[in-house]
Amino acid sequence: MISITEKTLQDLQFPTVLETISNICNTDIGKEKALEITPFRDKETLMNALMQTSEYVSSFQNNNAIPNHGFDAITYEIKFLGIEDSFLEVGGFRKIATISDTTNFMLTYFKKFDDYYPYLNKKASEIEITKDISRLIDVVVDKYGEIKDNASPDLLNIRRDMNVVRGKVNQSFGMALTQYNSLGYLDDIRESFVQNRRVLAVLAMYRRKVKGSILGSSKTGSIAYIEPETTLKYSRELSNLEYEEKEEITRILKQLSNQIRPFLPLLIQYQDFLSDIDVIAAKAKYANRINGILPNITEDRRLFFRDAYHPILYLNNKQKNEITHPQTFELNQEKRIIVISGPNAGGKTISLKTVGLLQLMLQSGMLIPVHERSETFLFDRILTDIGDNQSIENHLSTYSYRLKNMNYFLKKCNKKTMFLIDEFGTGSDPELGGALAEIFLEEFYHREAFGIITTHYSNLKILANELPFAINANMLFDEKTLEPLYKLVLGQAGSSFTFEVALKNGIPFSLINRAKKKIEVGKVRFDKTIATLQKERSKLEKTSINLKEEETKAREESKKMENINVKIKQKLESYQELYDSNQKTIYIGQKIESIAESYFNNKNKKNLIGEFLKIIEIENSKRIKATPKEAKAIIEKKKEIVKEVTVVVEEIRKEKKEKKLKPIIEKPKPILKLGDRVRMQDGKAVGTIDAIEKNKATVNYGIFTSKVSLDQLEFVETGKK
Repeated sequence: MISITEKTLQDLQFPTVLETISNICNTDIGKEKALEITPFRDKETLMNALMQTSEYVSSFQNNNAIPNHGFDAITYEIKFLGIEDSFLEVGGFRKIATISDTTNFMLTYFKKFDDYYPYLNKKASEIEITKDISRLIDVVVDKYGEIKDNASPDLLNIRRDMNVVRGKVNQSFGMALTQYNSLGYLDDIRESFVQNRRVLAVLAMYRRKVKGSILGSSKTGSIAYIEPETTLKYSRELSNLEYEEKEEITRILKQLSNQIRPFLPLLIQYQDFLSDIDVIAAKAKYANRINGILPNITEDRRLFFRDAYHPILYLNNKQKNEITHPQTFELNQEKRIIVISGPNAGGKTISLKTVGLLQLMLQSGMLIPVHERSETFLFDRILTDIGDNQSIENHLSTYSYRLKNMNYFLKKCNKKTMFLIDEFGTGSDPELGGALAEIFLEEFYHREAFGIITTHYSNLKILANELPFAINANMLFDEKTLEPLYKLVLGQAGSSFTFEVALKNGIPFSLINRAKKKIEVGKVRFDKTIATLQKERSKLEKTSINLKEEETKAREESKKMENINVKIKQKLESYQELYDSNQKTIYIGQKIESIAESYFNNKNKKNLIGEFLKIIEIENSKRIKATPKEAKAIIEKKKEIVKEVTVVVEEIRKEKKEKKLKPIIEKPKPILKLGDRVRMQDGKAVGTIDAIEKNKATVNYGIFTSKVSLDQLEFVETGKK
C-alpha cells in the first residue's frame, strides 16, 4: 500500500509530468483524469496499467495501429437520464449513439487482436458489447442529428401535410407576387421574410391597395411588409401543423429517453472506458517522446536504473537542442544508502530527483527513460526533503521545518521506504547540525531503508565510508576548468572545491589563505585530499574513455586490414593461376609452331602425328581426373576469374575511350532567309527558299516545291552540293 504525500509529489515535480500528459489527451474527460493520476496502491493493478501502456506503445511500430478513440462527452446526457421523466434533445441521442458505436468497435478490435494487446483486451472484456443502443436511436435519429420522418406514423402524416400546405403557401404567394408586381405596387426587392414568414415588399403608398396582413415595415418606412390574404389561410394551417409536429417530436424523444434509460450504467462504463483509453494513449505518446520503457519489476530489494534521464530536463533540452547526460544508479541490500557530495551546480539535486521521479512515475503506471536492462522493486513510501521549505504560515525557519520533516521520516521509515534528502543537515550550526544529521543517517541505515542524500558535511562523508552498506559518490568535475561533467561516480566522496571555486571567481589569493588559517588544518587537508583524489579520478576517467575509443578504432582498422589482406590473397591466387595457364598456352603454341615449321620443310605426316601425340601424352600425364563436383568447382572458379579480368579490361577500354573523346563544339545554326540554298539534314537534294511562314519554309527544288520545318534544313554555301 503506497503512501505518497502531496509534498513529495511537488518536490519531485510530478504535477509537471501530469500536465504534459494531460495536454496530449484528446478528450476533456481524459485531460481531467490525467491530472488526477496517483501511484497505484496494489501491484496487480499497477502491472496491468504498465502493460496496457506498453502494449499501446508497441502499436506505434506494428501494422495493427489502435483505431481512433475520440468522443464527445455525454456527462450532461448521463445526468439528465438519471432524472425520472426527463427527456434528452435530439443532439444528445446522436452523441450517445456515436459513443456506443466507438466503444463497440474498440471492444471488437481488442478481441480480434488479443495476441497483440492481451492486457488491453482484458480491460475491454469487462464491458458488454451491445448494438441495442445504436439500433434504438437509429430508428428515430438520422446521421445528421435530425428526427426521421418515419420515426412514428403520426409524424410521417404531419410532415406530409406540412409539405402539401407549404406547396399551397408558395403557390398562392407566387400568384400574389406576380399580380401586384405587374401593377407596380412592389419595391425592387419584391419580397422578404418577417417572423420566419414570406412577405411582399410593398411600397408604402400602395399598402392599402394590397389585401393582407402587415407584419412590419423598413427602417425608413418606405416599404411595408405584407403577407397576402390568399396566403394567410395556408400560413395559419402550416403553423398548426408545426405545433403538432413539435408535440409529436417531444412525445417521440420522451419515449426514446425511456428506452435508453435502462442502459445508463452501461453508458457510464462506455465513457469511462474510452476516457481511460485516452489516458493510456497519452501516457504511451509521452513514453514515445522520452524513449520510455518498462524495466523489470523484481521482488528482490534492488533498484538499478542504468542510463536514466530526468524526463522533464530531457524534453526541455531537446527543445533547445542541448545534450542531456544520463545517470546510472544502483541501490541494493549491500548498498542501501548513497551519499553524494561535491560542489554546487554539479547536478547533485537533479540526480536525486531523477531517481525519485522515475520511481514515482513507474508506480503510477508510466514508462520511464532508462536502459532496457534496468530493474527495480516497488516501495511502500517515498519520502523527500528537497528545497528550502520555509513555512511562513507556521512561523517555522528552514531548519525547524527540516527537523519536523525528519521527525516524520523517523516515524514512517522502514525497509520498504526510499528517502531522498537534499543538502542534508544544513540550516544550523555546521558542527551541531552535522552531528544531528549523522544520528538521523545512522537511524535510517539501521532501519534498512533505501536512500540518497546530498551533502557538503565531511562527517557524513566519513560515516558513509565507515558503514558497510552505505557508499559515497560524487559528481565529476573537470580538474582544470572546474566545469561539471554531470556524471555520477560511486565509491568516492566529492570535494566541495570551496577554495578552488572561490579562486576561479576572482577572490584574491591572500584572502583565501587567510580563510584557510581560520579553520582546522585537518579539515583543509581532508578536503584537499578529496579534491586531489577527485581530480585523479577525473583524469583516469578521461584516459579510460580515450583508451576505449582508441581500442575501438584499432579493432575496426584491424578488421578492415584483415578483409583487405584476404581479398588481395584471393586475387593473387587467381592471377597466378591465370598466368600459369597463359604460360602453358604459350609453350604449347611455340611447340606447335616448331612442329608446323618442320612439317612445312619435310612434309612428313608420320613425324607430325607423332610429335602431336607426344605433346598430348605429356599434358595428360600432368592431369588428375577430377570428380564431377571438383570439375564443376573448377569451371565456376574459371568463370569468376574470367569475369574479374573482363571487368578490368572493360575499365581500361573505357578509360582509353574517354581519353580519345574530344568535346564536340556545336556550330551555331545560320539564320535562314529568302533565296538561301538549303537541303534537308538527312537528304542530298538542294533547293532555294521561296517563302518563310512562322517556323516553316517553302523550298523550290525546280521540278516541285515542298514545305519543310526550318529546324530540319541546313544552309548550303554557293558552289557546294
